[in-house]
Amino acid sequence: MTVAQALVEFLGRQYTVDTVGGPDGGSYRERLIPGMFGIFGHGNVAGVGQALKQWQVADPTLMPYYQGRNEQAQAHQAVGYARHTRRRQTFAISTSIGPGSSNLLTGAALATANRLPALLLPSDTFATRAADPVLQQLEHPHGYDITVNDAFRPLSKYFDRVNRPEQLFSALLHGLRVLTDPAETGAVTIALPQDVQAEVFDVPEEFLAEREWRIRRPEPEGQDIAEAARRIRAAKRPVIIAGGGVLYAFATDQLRAFAEATGIPVGWTQAGVGSLAWDHPQALGAVGSTGTTAANALVRDADLVIGIGTRYEDFTTASRTAFQDPGVSFVNINVAAIDAYKHGTSLPIVADARKALAALTTALGGYRVEADLERVVSDEKARWDDTVDAAFAQDYSPLVSQNAIIGAVNRAMDSRDVVVCAAGSLPGDLHKMWRIRDPFGYHVEYAFSCMGYEIPGGLGVKRAAVDATSKGEANRDVVVMVGDGSYLMMHTELVTAVAEGIKLITVLIQNHGYASIGALSEQLGSQRFGTKYRTLDAEHHTFDDGEKLPIDLATNAESLGVTVYRIEPGPNAIADLEAAVGKAKAAPEGSGPIVIHIESDPLIDAPSSESWWDVPVSGASELESTQAAFATYTDHKSRQRPLLG
Repeated sequence: MTVAQALVEFLGRQYTVDTVGGPDGGSYRERLIPGMFGIFGHGNVAGVGQALKQWQVADPTLMPYYQGRNEQAQAHQAVGYARHTRRRQTFAISTSIGPGSSNLLTGAALATANRLPALLLPSDTFATRAADPVLQQLEHPHGYDITVNDAFRPLSKYFDRVNRPEQLFSALLHGLRVLTDPAETGAVTIALPQDVQAEVFDVPEEFLAEREWRIRRPEPEGQDIAEAARRIRAAKRPVIIAGGGVLYAFATDQLRAFAEATGIPVGWTQAGVGSLAWDHPQALGAVGSTGTTAANALVRDADLVIGIGTRYEDFTTASRTAFQDPGVSFVNINVAAIDAYKHGTSLPIVADARKALAALTTALGGYRVEADLERVVSDEKARWDDTVDAAFAQDYSPLVSQNAIIGAVNRAMDSRDVVVCAAGSLPGDLHKMWRIRDPFGYHVEYAFSCMGYEIPGGLGVKRAAVDATSKGEANRDVVVMVGDGSYLMMHTELVTAVAEGIKLITVLIQNHGYASIGALSEQLGSQRFGTKYRTLDAEHHTFDDGEKLPIDLATNAESLGVTVYRIEPGPNAIADLEAAVGKAKAAPEGSGPIVIHIESDPLIDAPSSESWWDVPVSGASELESTQAAFATYTDHKSRQRPLLG
C-alpha cells in the first residue's frame, strides 16, 4: 500500500468508546473520524487524494470525503462537530503544502485553545529533497529542515512528521492517543511529505484492524473528596463556577442534583452554558466580564469557589477582580491538572466531573447552605431576569437593538435547537441573556473567539446534529448568529452548505462595522477609531466619518445560492424577525442554507454585567477621552488579586 492508502484505511477503522452518553444514557461506540475534508493541490492530490478516490470506488462508507472552500473553515467544521459530539468524534483535514497548510494554522490554534480535537494532515515538501526547492517551499539558511508546517508545533497538542513510511504507525497511534485524551486533546498535526504519501510499503494487517479508543474518566481520590466536603461545610457563601468540563463529562444531571441537595448557587462560563436550565432556582447565569449581575454579586462575596471543568480564563474571573472576599479559597475539579491547580488552590481534584460530583453529593449528605444565602440568590435572579426582560422588549425605529434581536431569536427557537456564535459583541450579549434549556443548545467559541468561525463552525454542529438524528435522536435546528464583520471574514462555507443541501439558518446582523471593538474602543478612550465600515476621507485619512459602504450582504448571500429573508427596518422588525426564524425552521431538512438579514443599531449596549475586563489603557495621552479612561482603568486595576489560596 501507499502511505496515504494506509492512512485512510487506518482512520476509517478507529472507534471511540465511552461508558456514558450513548443511546438512553448507556454506553457509546462510534467512528472516531467519520470523514475527511480536503482541498487538493500538488502536495496531496496524488497521495491522500488518490487514496480517498480509491476507497470511494471500493467502499464509500470507509472514509467519506467532504469538500470545503477554505482550509481554516474546514478545521472550524471539525471543531464544531467535535464539540457537539462531546469531543468523541472529529474530522480529519488534508491540505496541500505551503498556503494550503498555513491556512490551517488559525484552525489549529482554535482547536487547542478550546481543548477540542481536530486531526490536521498538512502536506509537506519532499522528504528526499529530490526536487529542491519545490513550489511553495519555505527556505531558511540556518535550518534547511524547517518547513511551513513547523509553525504548527506551538499550536498543536501533538505534532509529528512522517519522513519515512514506517513512521506512520507510531505517528498515528500517538496522535490518536492525544486526540481522545480529555485532559490533553486539541489539534493533532501529522505532516505528510508529498513524496512519502505516494511511497509503497508493507503494512501489517493488525495496524488496519478495527481499534477502540476509550475515553478515560478518572475517579476522584477519597481524601480529596473528604477535604472538599469539610471546606464546603465550613463555608458561609460557597458558589459553583461550571465550565465546559461539566458538559463533556455528561455531568449535568449530577450538577443539578448537587445544587438542589445543597442549595449552592451555580454560575457558568461560556463553555459551561447549559450546565443548568436558565430558570433553575440555583442558576445564576453567566459569570465574569460578560456575566449577569446575579452571578457577579454572588461570586464577589463568595468565601469558597468550587470550579468544575473550568480553565478560569480572564473573562470568567473578570481579570481577577471578580472574587473580593479577603479569605476566598478555591476547590477545583478538573480532568486536566493544569486547570485543577489554578489560582494556587491547595485542593485540586484531578478527576472526571461526573464522578467527582456524585462523590461530593454523597459526602455532603444532609448539608445545605443557610437560608440567607438562598434569599440573596432568589433576589439577585429576579433582578437580572427583570433586566433581561426589559432589554428584550426594547422598541427602536428605524433600527432595532441587538438585545431585542437576541430576544426574538431566543423565543422563536425550540429548546433543543442550537445557537452558534464566536466573535464580536454577540458572544458577550448571548452569554448574559440567552435563556438556555438544553445542554446542547448553546455553542459559542470563546476560547479563541475567532472571527469567521460562526458559519463553518455552525455547519460542523449541524452535521453532528443531522448524524444524531439519523441514529434516532430528535431533530435540532442550528441557528448561527453573526455580525457583518465576522460574516465577511469567512462566509464561503455557505457554498458548502448549498452543495450538500444542509439547512443551516444564519441570522446576519448588519451594523456597518465592528460593534464590539467599537464599544471597547470608546470605553478605553480611543473614540471607536478604525471600527466603522465607511468610505475613506482622503484629506484626513480616516474611515471614521465617511459614508456607509454601499454593500448588500443579503444579495451577496443570494449570489452564493442561499435562500435569503430580508427584515425591513421599522416598528415591525422584531415581529418579522421572529416570524422569519419560524419560517426557516419550518423549511424541510435538505433544502439548503437560509440567511435572515436584519440591520441593528450598534450604539445600543447590552445590560451591564457590573464587572470588568483588563485591557490596558495608554498611561500618557493628549486625548481627554484617553486620560479619563486611564483614571477608570487605574481604579479597577487596584482591585486585581493574585488569588493564591
